[in-house]
Amino acid sequence: MEPLTRDGRNWAPEYLIAIDPEKCIGCGRCFKVCGRKVMSLKGMTEDGELVALEGDADDDDDDEEFERKIMTMGDAGNCIGCGACSRVCPRACQTHSSAPPALELAA
Repeated sequence: MEPLTRDGRNWAPEYLIAIDPEKCIGCGRCFKVCGRKVMSLKGMTEDGELVALEGDADDDDDDEEFERKIMTMGDAGNCIGCGACSRVCPRACQTHSSAPPALELAA
């Protein structure tokens, strides 16, 4: 049975399963609309390694440590499939699925 909206229409959740680090510009729009903390903003070094951002994610004082910012999957299991993140993404760097495999969530 498909989930229903409040007024009884069918609704199929589309869960966030991946973010393409090559396309992501780290703007944070998706992070701001997600109330479930599914994503987290990280810094990417020149060598492609991810580093945690200290303090405020919008603070540019730590620019020497990383080349650019990108969004990463923080807690994929907390996604409810609302699709708000994909609607605000200017780069279409996210992949969504109606039924993510259980193994993907554990990774």
